[in-house]
Formats: sequence, structure tokens, C-alpha cells
Amino acid sequence: MSNAPATPAAERSGAAELPPLTSGPHSRRLGMVALVATFGGLLFGYDTGVINGALLPMSEELGLDEKSEGTVTSTLLIGAAFGAVSIGRLSDGWGRRKTILLLAVLFLVGTLACVFAPGLAVLLVGRFLLGLAVGGASTVVPVFLAELAPYEIRGSLSGRNELMIVIGQLAAFIVNAILGNTLGHLDGVWRIMLAVCAVPAVFLFLGMLRVPESPRWLISKGRYDEALKVLKTVRSEERAEAEMDEVERVSRLEATEHKTGISSVLTNKWLVRILLVGIALAVFQQLTGINSVMYYGQIILRDAGFGADAALIANIAPGVIAVVGGFIALWMMEKINRRTTVITGYSLVTIFHVLIGLSAMYFPEGNSARPFVILVLIVCFVGSMQTFLNVATWVLLSEIFPLHMRAVGVGVSVFCMWTANALLSWAFPSLIAGIGINGSFFSFAAVNAVAALVMWKFLPETRGRSLEAVEKDVTTGAIFTVNNK
Repeated sequence: MSNAPATPAAERSGAAELPPLTSGPHSRRLGMVALVATFGGLLFGYDTGVINGALLPMSEELGLDEKSEGTVTSTLLIGAAFGAVSIGRLSDGWGRRKTILLLAVLFLVGTLACVFAPGLAVLLVGRFLLGLAVGGASTVVPVFLAELAPYEIRGSLSGRNELMIVIGQLAAFIVNAILGNTLGHLDGVWRIMLAVCAVPAVFLFLGMLRVPESPRWLISKGRYDEALKVLKTVRSEERAEAEMDEVERVSRLEATEHKTGISSVLTNKWLVRILLVGIALAVFQQLTGINSVMYYGQIILRDAGFGADAALIANIAPGVIAVVGGFIALWMMEKINRRTTVITGYSLVTIFHVLIGLSAMYFPEGNSARPFVILVLIVCFVGSMQTFLNVATWVLLSEIFPLHMRAVGVGVSVFCMWTANALLSWAFPSLIAGIGINGSFFSFAAVNAVAALVMWKFLPETRGRSLEAVEKDVTTGAIFTVNNK
């Protein structure tokens, strides 16, 4: 990007005439709506994290080998890739609220199919259904939150979904450790681990029955009176009316200038470029290897030298630091530029990958310090990832795309994310078996060094801008020619 002078803050935000935010019943209502919606993130986290402890007892009962273990893990991720595209697109026509209600049903049905699966085939069907729900949640919930949030707190409000994802993963690790160490001698303990997911699925469905539709989606459908009514429940009346005027103006302009769908994206070089930025954000996030740790943490820690039960307990440590990092990331969202956060994150992740690889190389198997050194470094890696990359990635994906391509842009980006996740998760057990911890993490380090350079070169800045201002600058290409410091 060039070093052209930055535009004034008021002009960049697109909100010079908007009344300031105020506290009151409307702000509490906004917080409650966000809490309910992020139960989708909680389910996302639990369903992706529970396999970490459930996989070994599942493999023993069903007789799975390394390739079958990779298939069970990656089936959910393949479903997530399809869910990101299809359900994200569905939300454009059907609405964000109704789509999240559908996701709650998919979470419940998929959970029940896995819990009562008589064999591998039904288990894979259940995992695929859960994947559709996870992929849909990863696309629709962040968009719903971004469209509902005022621009001043959009980063921290949208980022709550990623925080709930890591809380869900931590909950899965804790449940796995408790059940594995108390009921691990029983056949089918993995079914109990999976069954816990049914509870938040019911809460998500019941909660979304009382949540309003996205006002920006309503405006895109010409339902202006309904949109204003919703805005007045989560803003002061003065702010709601002023914001409504701005969003309505941009929406009408978009309706006359742009078609929706992938075809409209491919005819505008700036939209193609922002789509490629979104894909890079999504894919590089997975190539950090974060989900290899979250899915196969017990296997990694056993390879490092922990016993099976001790690995289940030690695995809680990365989950705890992930939640701590998530809280810090929310605090950072409105204080530090997105570019700075992301570039710092990839730099730190690269460093810790190198250190993990070196520790696995220079602390031989059988060395009493080896498992604890590797655990500490994995905790540092996960902490860096959650603090600087995970929340920032999801917030950026929810805000960099114009309204007319938001569902398509997020859907395609998240499809690529889940595809990369699935391929890496399928290959990781064989990778660890073939080249060990050191070779695996040295490979991750090389990829993440490249990611830091790509983000430095191409990632635009969006902090402090309204969605409408970002939309205007993306469509004209201005966002790529101004280096926002």
C-alpha cells in the first residue's frame, strides 16, 4: 500500500453527524442480543474441541486407525466448509435470525446422531451435520453482530463470538478431562462427552426466538419501518434515527449500482482484491496450526511425554490461555489498529513455532523436562494466537466486505478456511507420525513467516470506520491506496 496521506478520522468513520453512544436499557438490550447470538460460537467451540478428548476412547471402541481418526475429525470440517457457503448465502434471502434458529436445530440433530451412532457411518453423518451448523455459525453470527453493532464498539462486540468459541473449546477440554479421569473405564464415555453439546443448542434456539432481525438486513430488503423499530431497541432514539438515515442512503445507492452474488464481485477488480484479502486472512489463520493443537492436543502432549490421563488434564492449559487471550483481544479491538494486531500475531506465532520445534529436537524422548517445556511453549503459542489473531481475523472478515457481497465474501472466505482446516486436520496425525513434533512445527513456522509478509503488504485498516465508510472505500479502491496509521 502507498503512503498517501490519511483522511481525517471523522471522514474515515463516515459518522461525523451521528450522535454519540449513550448507556441505558438499549445498550443492555444490545449486550443481551449479542450474548444469545454468540451461543452459536459456544457450540462452534465445543463441537470442534470435544474431539480432542473423545477421539481416543472413540477409536478404541470403534477400532479406528490413524486415517479413520483423521476422517472423523475432518468430516465435521468438510461439512463446515459447505455450511459456510450454503448457509451464509441462505441468510441473505432468509434473514440472519431465522438462519441462526436453523443452525440451533442442526446442532441438536447432529449431536443426537453422533451420540446414538451404532457405527462409523452414522457417526460420520452426524459429524457432517454438525459441520454444516459450525460452518453456518462461523459465517452468519459474526455478520449478524457486525450489522447490529454501532461502529464505535463493532470490533469488541463482533469479537465476543470468537471469545465464546474459545470458551466452548475450554468447556470441552474440562468436560473431557473430568469424564476421562472419572468415567474413562466405561465403554461409550465419548458419547457422554458429545452429548453435552445438546444443552447450549436448546438455549440458542429458545434465545433466538426473542432476538430481533439484523436492521441492515431489513433495510437491504426495503423493510425500513421494521429496521428503525429494531434500531430503537438497541440505540437511543436520536442515534437510531441518524444511523437509519445513513444506512438507508447507502443501501439504496448499492441497490442501484450493484447486483448481488459472486458475478458482481468478479466484474470489479477492487471487490476481487478484497475477496482475496478475506481468503488470505481465513486460510493463513488455519495454517498457524491452532486447530491441530485444539483437535489433537492430547495426541501432541502424549507424544511430548505425558501419560494419557495427564495429557487430558494438561490440555486444559491451552484452553485457559485461549480464553484469557480472547478477553485481552476484545480490549485491544478498539485501541490498536487491526493491521498492527494481525502482523504482530503472525510474527509471534512464527517465533513460538520455531521454539517448539527446537525444544522437541533438543529435549530427547524420556527427558523429564521435555513434556513441560513443550507444554509451556504451546501455551505461549495459543496465547499469542488468541490475543492477536483469532478475534482480529473474525472481526475483519465481518467488516471488510460491502453489504451487497457480505454474505458471499464471508461465505467464500470461511469456505476456504474450513477447507484448509479439514485438509490439515486430516493430514496432521500422519504428519506427527511421519516427521514428529519438530518437523511439523518448523513447517508451520515457515508458512506463518510468509503470512506476516502478506498481511504487511495487502491488509487494509478498518478500525474506527462505519461499515458504510468501509464499503465506499472498498468499492472505489481507496481503502487500498491509503495507509491508515
